[in-house]
Amino acid sequence: METLPQQLGKLFIGLGSGMVLVGLLILLGGKIGLFGLPGDLHFGSKSWRFFLPITTCILLSLLATLVLWLINHFRH
Repeated sequence: METLPQQLGKLFIGLGSGMVLVGLLILLGGKIGLFGLPGDLHFGSKSWRFFLPITTCILLSLLATLVLWLINHFRH
């Protein structure tokens, strides 16, 4: 049986790896123009900005749904 520090160490390694992966995906998405799709809302002025990526969220949701559906389909 593992001790608490060993379990916490593995948890932090997993969380850190996940954050690195998400960061890399965000950088890649920005390079291919994912966060500038038509339908993404941009508001702001000289002193503030607001970005609401509606189309990007819908596209990522559809992609995640497809991937999870494929995983579930091939597991059964």
